[in-house]
Amino acid sequence: MRKSNTQSISAVLREYVSAMKFDRKLKEVDVVQSWETLLGKTIASYTRNIFLSKQVLYVEISSSVVKSELVMMREEIRRRLNEHAGEEIVKKIVLK
Repeated sequence: MRKSNTQSISAVLREYVSAMKFDRKLKEVDVVQSWETLLGKTIASYTRNIFLSKQVLYVEISSSVVKSELVMMREEIRRRLNEHAGEEIVKKIVLK
């Protein structure tokens, strides 16, 4: 006999993630992983290291030409990353 309060596994997992406050961290991980998707494989091939700390995205770029192009597009990139996440995850981008 089924109980009347049955829920789908996805609903239970969403509830758990929200209750444990993992949702913010999962969005941060998604922002870092979406770098290649949002900026393309060409730019991603010049990217060595990406990490997010205290709402600052740090990106290490191997080409000075690509770095200077990204510096000019920094705010647009930040906007697109936050739009992808659905909330403001990145407040600043530092290119090294």
